[in-house]
Amino acid sequence: MLMDKLVNCFYKRPNALTRLICFPWAGGGSLFYAQWGRLLDDSIEVFSIRLPGRESRFSEPFFQSMDKIVDEIITVLLPQLQEKSFSFFGHSFGSFTSFATAVRLKEKYGLEPVHMFVSGASAPHSKSRTLAIKRSELSDEEFLNWMSTTGGTPAEILENKEAMQLFLPPLKADLRVIENVVYNKPSSPVLSCGLTCFDGTEDIPHDLTAWKELTSGDFSIHMMPGGHFYLKDPKNEKPLLTYVSKYLQAAEVDYF
Repeated sequence: MLMDKLVNCFYKRPNALTRLICFPWAGGGSLFYAQWGRLLDDSIEVFSIRLPGRESRFSEPFFQSMDKIVDEIITVLLPQLQEKSFSFFGHSFGSFTSFATAVRLKEKYGLEPVHMFVSGASAPHSKSRTLAIKRSELSDEEFLNWMSTTGGTPAEILENKEAMQLFLPPLKADLRVIENVVYNKPSSPVLSCGLTCFDGTEDIPHDLTAWKELTSGDFSIHMMPGGHFYLKDPKNEKPLLTYVSKYLQAAEVDYF
């Protein structure tokens, strides 16, 4: 029951060799990533994380800290993470939640993703984060003006007050969580898995190279056409998942 609450898996593949666990962006749900299962082959099972305050968990209170998010994910998923190899994919806010989860798994359980895919975000210890405006503290009007510049949210939704009353609370709650995260540069890499950064060519610049300082594994950056939500463009979906599949197939060979 806890598994069904936390994880959305449209395409169950119990015999899959590996799992791709996807972490939502701020305010996001699980539906977008859950669809990826139809585009990936049978060797990969996609788990899409569903956080409180959205979709079937709409009535649950939002988590107020990164530790709470990581606690739930690991408590529920630990048995699955111990049974076969897994990789993480996170976009924006999801990049930070996936990284925090990976670090906790490594430190406490000696488990690690075979690959990390982070997207649309500077590294958690990047100085650029300390200079960023706290979006969660903006007025609703200022916040909507900012939202209109990021792309990914249709104008008709931004202009719909009823829709915004549903959409803004989880988004601001997630932003408050990430804005309160302070992460100092480690003296040595905290992970050893491969790490790939994705970003949109038209998004605001992110400090992607700083992610390299967090792992001793292979590191690469792939830029794709579009803004912050480049990954929602159907033209980018296939090449993005082709990249992901390539890394997972290589990781499977190394793992086994």
